Amino acid sequence: FKLANLMTIMPSACDSLIDDIEDMVSSSDPTPLERQSARKSIMPRSRKKKEAVIQDEFVISLIPGTQTIWMKTWGCSHNNSDGEYMAGQLAASGYKMTDNPSDADLWVLNSCTVKNPAEDHFRNSIKKAQEQQKKVVLAGCVPQAQPRMDYLKGLSIIGVQQIDRVVEVVDEAVKGHSVRLLGQKKDGGRRLGGARLDLPKIRKNPLIEIISINTGCLNACTYCKTKHARGDLASYPIEELVERARQSFQEGVCEIWLTSEDTGAYGRDIGTDLPTLLWRLVEEIPDGAMLRLGMTNPPYILEHLEEMAKILNHPHVYAFLHVPVQSASDSVLMDMKREYCVDDFKKVVDFLKERVPGVTIATDLICGFPGETEKDFQETVDLVKLYRFPSLFINQFYPRPGTPAAKMEQVPAHMKKQRTKELSQLFHSYNPYDHKVGERQHVLVTEESFDAQYFVSHNKFYEQVLVPKKAEFKGKMIEVDIYEAGKHFLKGRPVEESKPFTPSIAKPLQKGEVSGLLKVNTHKYIYLILCSGRHYSAVYLHKL
Repeated sequence: FKLANLMTIMPSACDSLIDDIEDMVSSSDPTPLERQSARKSIMPRSRKKKEAVIQDEFVISLIPGTQTIWMKTWGCSHNNSDGEYMAGQLAASGYKMTDNPSDADLWVLNSCTVKNPAEDHFRNSIKKAQEQQKKVVLAGCVPQAQPRMDYLKGLSIIGVQQIDRVVEVVDEAVKGHSVRLLGQKKDGGRRLGGARLDLPKIRKNPLIEIISINTGCLNACTYCKTKHARGDLASYPIEELVERARQSFQEGVCEIWLTSEDTGAYGRDIGTDLPTLLWRLVEEIPDGAMLRLGMTNPPYILEHLEEMAKILNHPHVYAFLHVPVQSASDSVLMDMKREYCVDDFKKVVDFLKERVPGVTIATDLICGFPGETEKDFQETVDLVKLYRFPSLFINQFYPRPGTPAAKMEQVPAHMKKQRTKELSQLFHSYNPYDHKVGERQHVLVTEESFDAQYFVSHNKFYEQVLVPKKAEFKGKMIEVDIYEAGKHFLKGRPVEESKPFTPSIAKPLQKGEVSGLLKVNTHKYIYLILCSGRHYSAVYLHKL
């Protein structure tokens, strides 16, 4: 394999825009072993020693799989799960992942389209990468929903349902080509949930596994841009989700988060439902490990209230549910096309509070939606006064381009700001945890606090409990006495006579370690890669 042949796969002087990676990656491309062979056989021309070394380094630097990559993710836990999968595949392919953007040759930017500020951060990061002459690959909901935006022109994009092909896109971006994969995955005409669940991933926290149970939703909310990117509901089969949970516990995970755009709608497209999935999942949870449910909209949880109450009372499930109300005004909810009234929301909350003692209900509110009157806003204020939500996400309305709400008559900016401020002041006027002081609780310790002074744990109700930072507590279920309460946390003192309980059935992976790699004979693994036609880099094969 001569140097001349190697140079035919290097990027041309000007970037080319390719609609699909199949136009770029073909059977004539070098295999991973040929890549490695090429690197070994590169011979510099007969020049001065210094020039020869420079040329050799230049050629090698353009071989995909030898670069360092920085990944940045914005947004929800679903987006974070996608980011973990992309990082895992890139690391398994030989790329080096870094937490320092300055050290990286290429940036993977995984965007969120829910609010204007999140997209602004995304846009600014693209600009910064270009200023620093970094190669860029874009992912997430922003480029999926609006791939023709001016600031995205000429840049490589990996779609939200194509994250299993991130290695191919990054390979081409390294070579200077612009590739866009934005298609939807289908099976016999039926839309699939997205990329496979058994892909390699790097968990941001080795103790927590985030599992997307479905993608998209059944709603058509007038303010939502995520629908443009994630599309209609597509659920993963129960067996695949159970297997993913099982594998996670075998890798030392002690807490699982279920996520999607609407977990309550799970299964409606494949003839099943959320309670059926949850009862199967709890069978796999080891003693001491916990399951956290994701966000569900009111319409799709109403018919399952009896079963959901039983599940939330299960000792391996956090008594926690995120149910966004967005507004307590029926007229505003109608304009939002939320498909429920405020009484439906109250029915969900009241039922769960009665049947699941101590349950934590988190909710979302939007201030200043188009057409919101002072009376509408006051109804929302009254709802917060009634329930005194311990976890409340207050959002000032931002019109998202291309949504029906962006064309409606807007509430003046100063009024939106004032209502947001008023609601925030109300939220901070009460402390929901004062009555917890003096209680003895079991808590699961999973991470370090932001200020690095404590370990963070959660009790049965998913309330944050700060505990002493002792190495033996990490990943363990411990018993504590609550001695202090803040607005967003409790503080717990470990009970001396109580020993930490280890829920993990295996040793957790190290931070940055790739999950899901098959541990088989090296030669057999290389053979499988070559036969499958996957373009993994020679560097990774060399490491094996």
